Amino acid sequence: MTTPDFLDTVATTTAAVCTGAVGGVSVAFSAMVIPALNARPAGEAVTAMQRINVLAVRPPFMVLFFGGAAASVVVAATAGASEPHSLMRLAGAVLSLASFGVTVAVNVPLNNALARASDVGFTDTWRAFERPWARANSVRGVLALAGATVLAGSLGW
Repeated sequence: MTTPDFLDTVATTTAAVCTGAVGGVSVAFSAMVIPALNARPAGEAVTAMQRINVLAVRPPFMVLFFGGAAASVVVAATAGASEPHSLMRLAGAVLSLASFGVTVAVNVPLNNALARASDVGFTDTWRAFERPWARANSVRGVLALAGATVLAGSLGW
């Protein structure tokens, strides 16, 4: 195996594993955490989500989140157009980066707005936050899992 092939494999594997883990967290969050929060009074849901958002921005999750995105950039930058596995790697990297983009463009601004919420009007605050955040979260989860699947599949060529 030549060095470029080895580096491509390492970048692709890293992107697939990190993106898949982040996608799994997102899908699990949509399937379990959001419904549980919706079953609570709005004030409790807002307070819990504010705490979750603080805890998410720590090394265990951030390494996966940014590691997957960084590795996907490397994969996208090094994917050649002439080989089928390169096209698959590029497609997987694009899906992974699209998931990252949804997070940055939609989920993070909503999280930041929720962080500024006070105990006045929690019902309206939760209602305005939950639906768009949950939709974007589901989209980013599906994109990440699709990207991870395509990236992993490209390693079998």
